[in-house]
Amino acid sequence: MKPIRIFYFSDVLCIWAYIAQIRLEELKTAFPENVVIDYHFVPVFGNAREKLENGWRDRGGLTGYQNHVKAIASKFEHISVHPDVWSRVPASSTSAHLFLNAIQMLEIKGLVSESDKVLEKTAWAFREAFFTKLADISDRKVQFEIAESLGLDVTLIQEQIDSGEAYALLSKDFDLIKEHTVTVSPTLIFNEGRQRLNGNVGYRVIEANIRELLNNPPDEQSWC
Repeated sequence: MKPIRIFYFSDVLCIWAYIAQIRLEELKTAFPENVVIDYHFVPVFGNAREKLENGWRDRGGLTGYQNHVKAIASKFEHISVHPDVWSRVPASSTSAHLFLNAIQMLEIKGLVSESDKVLEKTAWAFREAFFTKLADISDRKVQFEIAESLGLDVTLIQEQIDSGEAYALLSKDFDLIKEHTVTVSPTLIFNEGRQRLNGNVGYRVIEANIRELLNNPPDEQSWC
C-alpha cells in the first residue's frame, strides 16, 4: 500500500501551527512507513499588521491579540511564548514562506540530504524564534541568521530566490490554497482531497483518520 500523503498547510506566525508541530512529529513516529507529509504555506498573516488592526479593533486591538495568544499558549505545556509576544508585528509571513520555499528547492534538487529534514527544522526554528525571542522572521537578515545557525549555505538559499524558483513554489502553494479552499492554519488534507482537518485538531483525531484510511481498501472508503 502506498503511503498516505498529507498536504499540510500552515503559517509560520500562527500559534495553532506552533502548537500542532508536536502532533506532526508524533504522527511521523507512529506511522514512519505509512505517512508522507507535504509542507505548504498559507499566508494567514500575509499582511500581519492590517489583519490584526482590523480583526481585533473591537477586541482590544494588538494588546487584545497578545493576551489571546498568551492565554492559548498557557494551556499547552510543550510550548512557551515570550511575555511580550506580538508586541512587535512582522510585516508579512509571506517573506518567511518564500525563504522556506527556497530551502524546499534545495531538498528537491538534492543539494541537502532529505534525511536532514532541513525544511522542517528551519520552519520550526522560525516559529520558535518568533514566539520565544520576538524575532522579526519577516526580515531577510533574521532569516539568514537563523539559517546560518542551522549550518545551512545561505548563498545556495539566495540563489533559489534570485533564480525565481522559490517564487514558483510559493505560487504553487497559492494555487493549491485556491484549489482546496484553504483558509485556516493549520489545515491537513488527505485522501486525495476528500478529507480535511482544520485548526486545533487533537492528535487522536488525526490518528483515527489515518488508521481509518490504512484499514479500509480504496473501494470501501465511502458508503455513498
